[in-house]
Amino acid sequence: MNTEGRPVALITGASSGIGEVFARKLAARGYDLILVARREDRLQALAAELPVNSESIAADLTMEDGLAAAEQAIRNCPRLELLVNNAGFGTLGRFWVADLHGQEQMHKLHVMAMMRLTHAALGAMVPRDRGAVINVSSVAAFGQSEGNVSYCATKAWANAFTQGLDIELHGFGSKVKVQALCPGYTMSEFHDMLGVDRKNIPAFMWMQADVIVEESLRGLERGDVIVIPGVVYKIGAAFLKHVSHGLKRRIGKPGKDKRV
Repeated sequence: MNTEGRPVALITGASSGIGEVFARKLAARGYDLILVARREDRLQALAAELPVNSESIAADLTMEDGLAAAEQAIRNCPRLELLVNNAGFGTLGRFWVADLHGQEQMHKLHVMAMMRLTHAALGAMVPRDRGAVINVSSVAAFGQSEGNVSYCATKAWANAFTQGLDIELHGFGSKVKVQALCPGYTMSEFHDMLGVDRKNIPAFMWMQADVIVEESLRGLERGDVIVIPGVVYKIGAAFLKHVSHGLKRRIGKPGKDKRV
């Protein structure tokens, strides 16, 4: 297979959910792939199914050696055209009783890993004047809720970080694109592992990962910096931007801590 001129996408959290769907859809669009996640068996199984060249990197991005391996893969790939920072997890429970290690790991993954991998990618993309970075955020970025303090805060950072990068790239005259993808409830392992009972959430609020990724990729073509899939979540995000802090105090209920 001649891959010399084909673009490459690196996807973190590629072993399931939104990350896996990104892998399948980008492969269908002709991208070779670098798949990064903790579960090596799942990565290898996915890579074996895809009709493109796929490299698997089993790495925990909260650990220095895992993050350094992903950074090096970016720097070693002159054909890298797209970075998808998708890896993430959630917890439920009031901040002061939640496991501190889990809170630290969340900030390492959602903030430090995203920052370092984006820095490595843009360091090569900007001089070439092509490429893109998609940072998977959440509609939680637009508000705060009880039991999700660190999750909401790290996703708000992801949005602010992405918008700041867009301002810099635009000011520099660069054609490189950045996007913050902000999904809501998704039919994937994420909420199952978190312990969310789907029966307690109205059916119309659940979205398929396939639809979310399609909206992201269409938004990237248009140059949209913030992409919120689903009409209900577009309305919800607009509402949360203007809701009073007093009302936010009434939203959300704490649950049990659980690492994804």
